[in-house]
Amino acid sequence: MNENATAAPPRSTFSLHKLGVICGLAAAVWLGSAEAPTKLVTEGFSPFLISMGMVMGAFAARWTLPMVLKGTGFMFKDLLEKPHLIVWAVLAGMLWAVANTLTIFAVRNVGLSIAFPLWNINSLVGLLWGCLLFKELRGSSARDWANVLGGAAAIVFGAGVLAVATAERASGSSGKAIVGIVAALNAGVLLGTMYIPYRKAYISGMNPLSFVTVFTFGELVTILALGWIFYGGAAPLASALDRARPMLFWPFLGGFCWVIGDLFQQYAAKYIGIGRGIPLSNTNQLWGLAWGALVFGELAGLTFTGRLLIIAGSSLMIAGALAISVAAPPPSELENWRAAMNRECVRYGLDAEQVAAVVAGDDPVANHPRERRWWEIFIVCAAAAIFVWLAAGARSQRIAVSIPWMIVLIVGTLIPLGVCGALLWRRTRFS
Repeated sequence: MNENATAAPPRSTFSLHKLGVICGLAAAVWLGSAEAPTKLVTEGFSPFLISMGMVMGAFAARWTLPMVLKGTGFMFKDLLEKPHLIVWAVLAGMLWAVANTLTIFAVRNVGLSIAFPLWNINSLVGLLWGCLLFKELRGSSARDWANVLGGAAAIVFGAGVLAVATAERASGSSGKAIVGIVAALNAGVLLGTMYIPYRKAYISGMNPLSFVTVFTFGELVTILALGWIFYGGAAPLASALDRARPMLFWPFLGGFCWVIGDLFQQYAAKYIGIGRGIPLSNTNQLWGLAWGALVFGELAGLTFTGRLLIIAGSSLMIAGALAISVAAPPPSELENWRAAMNRECVRYGLDAEQVAAVVAGDDPVANHPRERRWWEIFIVCAAAAIFVWLAAGARSQRIAVSIPWMIVLIVGTLIPLGVCGALLWRRTRFS
């Protein structure tokens, strides 16, 4: 470190558990808002094109946001120290691309406010993998186990209630509703499995910003392959994208917003584990329900009973997620977390002391001056140019929206960005 560099200000002593909980809540807000553009699928646009637009937005965000916060030098160094995790990040991106496409099929068939809670069974899948592979909850009290298992039961039951409400809403189109339900549930399984690479990366000391940068290559290659297969070649795919350009800006923006939510979700998974962090971020269904019901008026055609079922099912799932998340890990469980970390260090020859510091949010490299490269300006300008190009060709779509409610939800989305971003910087320097 440069001896003449100004000393970094002291870090906050804010609890990592509280920070992880706040990150999970911020993730919920941004992940929920990011799904709003998937409503375009109801206007006849292909789920593959909408998913591809979101992946393009995610690709732009995953390169620019981490680079602005940490610089490419930091990320390259982090990746070179842990090259074995690159393949895991790519695999996670591939799983997300397939799952995201399935969620859009689900939105087309059963609507945003219904599909959202169904694919949020990923919290159960993540909880299972966290217990089996990373010893989460091992050593916890009976009360913590009761919170987690009771919360999981509430999530499952809430999903069942929502499925009943879906069947009522889709009267006369039961086959279509079943396809939507199956798509949403399969998306949940894939998303839950995707969290295995998340946790593996963070108990090995990888920075979330480095992880998501590599993540994007897996999702981009996968969605291009899916589009190639679905449209029968590169030329038909390119032609379909050109015809869809008037609407591509909206899923592109959704993908960009999704990455902000995913970054908060990554930090939640790092600091409180996937068994707690993912259920908490899955309260994004509240924001999905808000966008679907308040902005797009999806509940207008439901009977009073149907609306009660949706509200009851969503409330149950949210309560279940919160019950899981408030079960803070006791010292005995944290010992098991450290054992999982040491196992990774031994397996891949990592410096256990340095990894432990990073896992605790005290990365020694985070206070070093960040050396900037000339190409970072080029990357930011390129991302901005894509935004401008897509925005210039964007056209209003034939979707009825409530502008006042849209403004309220947008403001409600921006507030957690500032609050959680400031807390992450003060406590961990985004480590």
